[in-house]
Amino acid sequence: MDTWQTPYDDRRYGRPVRHSALLAWMIRLALLGATAVILLFLLAALYLALHQLQFAQLIYPGVSAFGVDLSGMTHQQAMQALAARFTYGENAVFTFRDGERFWQHSAAELGVSYDPLQTVEQAFKIGRGGTILENLRQQADAWLNGAAIQPVVVFDQSRAAALIDQIAAQINRPVLDAALSLNGTQVIATSSQVGRQVDSEATLGLLRQVILTLTTGAEIPLVIRETPPAVRDVEEAAAKARAALASPIQLYLPVTREGDPGPWQATTEFISGLLNIRRVENGDGTARYTVTANAEPLRAFLTELAPQLRIEPRNARFVFNEARRELLPIEDSIEGRELDIETSLKAFEAAIFRAEDRRVPLSFITVKPTAHSQATAAELGITEKIVEATTFFYGSTAERRTNIQVAAQRFHGLVIAPGEVFSFNKYIGDISPETGYETGLVIYGDRTIEGVGGGVCQVSTTIFQAAFFSGFPIVERYPHGYRVGYYESGTTIANGRRYSAGVGMDATVYAPIIDLKFRNDTPYHILIAVNFVPSKQSLTITFYSTNSGRIVEVSGPRLSNVVPHGKPKYTESPSVRPGETRQIDYAVDGVDARVWRTIRNLDGQVLVNNEEFFSRYVPWSAQFLVAPGYAPRQR
Repeated sequence: MDTWQTPYDDRRYGRPVRHSALLAWMIRLALLGATAVILLFLLAALYLALHQLQFAQLIYPGVSAFGVDLSGMTHQQAMQALAARFTYGENAVFTFRDGERFWQHSAAELGVSYDPLQTVEQAFKIGRGGTILENLRQQADAWLNGAAIQPVVVFDQSRAAALIDQIAAQINRPVLDAALSLNGTQVIATSSQVGRQVDSEATLGLLRQVILTLTTGAEIPLVIRETPPAVRDVEEAAAKARAALASPIQLYLPVTREGDPGPWQATTEFISGLLNIRRVENGDGTARYTVTANAEPLRAFLTELAPQLRIEPRNARFVFNEARRELLPIEDSIEGRELDIETSLKAFEAAIFRAEDRRVPLSFITVKPTAHSQATAAELGITEKIVEATTFFYGSTAERRTNIQVAAQRFHGLVIAPGEVFSFNKYIGDISPETGYETGLVIYGDRTIEGVGGGVCQVSTTIFQAAFFSGFPIVERYPHGYRVGYYESGTTIANGRRYSAGVGMDATVYAPIIDLKFRNDTPYHILIAVNFVPSKQSLTITFYSTNSGRIVEVSGPRLSNVVPHGKPKYTESPSVRPGETRQIDYAVDGVDARVWRTIRNLDGQVLVNNEEFFSRYVPWSAQFLVAPGYAPRQR
């Protein structure tokens, strides 16, 4: 292993080496070198000290900003040198865009500015602020390699945000749903609008990115949030509403009969009131409008109209051939009709939204007669005579006889169905000269006066006696105001028994207030036959049906509360010659009359017990007609 020895002492050979002159020279040379080094160091230190002193208030060499050499400049000099070089604020223009629309603003308008003081401060800090060695290293690096300072740019985002908000005010719009409503008969449809809202924060973020890099001429797309409307379109519903209100709807009768009313018109104002416009949520955030119609308000009109349109079915009229037990039709049956309100309402509803064919036929239910023209006696249960009632009209005027005949014919051949309530006024019709009636004597108040239809009560009384003695329930009956002799002499044959009329067996009528009604409470039809015999001055009413076997027992009449009649009454009449006196009615006392009816079946079982029929007759004076001016003075 090799080792290095010192040249001044060689101990291997035991003898020292001596070079005194050389050593002295070398020492002197070393001293001179050390002195030079020290001197050089002192000179460098002096230079550095002078350099630091020189640049104490100046920017060190090699420092620049915006490409401007700031070496040796004071703060003020550097700020002046840099002021003319920062043109970014005015020259950098940004374009904000929304489709075809755009807005341009400079960086300065958006709040971008240059801070020269802070920039110079950054330049001045190069080579300062660290340790001596760090400062010297930075100064040397700047002198040798250069040190470029990034200028301090200030971005006032509040100004940019305010400007973006100004742009947004021109763009922002609320979301609007399409809507549908009615103003009278006018359909109002408004369009929808997509909501647009500029997202200012997001747009500001895009602007911040280009400003931080000092990019010029950048286009900033405005960030816009769009909100779709829940109801995009109502045109389909609007078209439906417009169709409903396009024109009135006419209601008419598909088949008319003489005297039928109509047609009728539902105005657009009325139809408008039937429409229901409603917003319906779809469940997915969207909605729609529906247009429906409720025709219920028409129901009241149809309900009121129904009785006017109702036509009662009319049974065929017959005569009964007793020998052959057959029905012979003398008048055909006619089907009745009844307004079908429900079907008519549905038809009307269906027509509401039709743009064309705005006519709606009313619907009817056909009402069949209970006795059609081809009905047989066996089918209707008309097999025999069950009652025959006869009243007489001796001494009646020709006019009264005519009226009895005209009225009686209204009931000839009439068929009463099982369960039906017979109404005298229903079949008697209009009592007027136009229907064949003549002017005669009628009871009015406490007098007998001339009027149309005197004698009609002969028919109602005869029918009442037939129903009474055959045991049918009497639903409605009123006595006359005073006793009338015509009605107390009749006879009735029922179930092999003969009955006399007597007091309290009359029935007056006065349409439409006072009526005679009885119910057919048997399972068989009743056929009414009329026999008017002028030669006998009699009227006979016959009921044909199937004998129920009921037996009628009559008690009475029991008379009470007799009130004597008053003095004769005289009425002036131009039909009487001067000096002539014509008696038109006879005096009769007032009285209360009670008649009782008991009804038994074939087995003797009581069906109706002591049913009372009460009549109160007022006293009636004799009535006379005299010529005008010849009425005797009453005492």
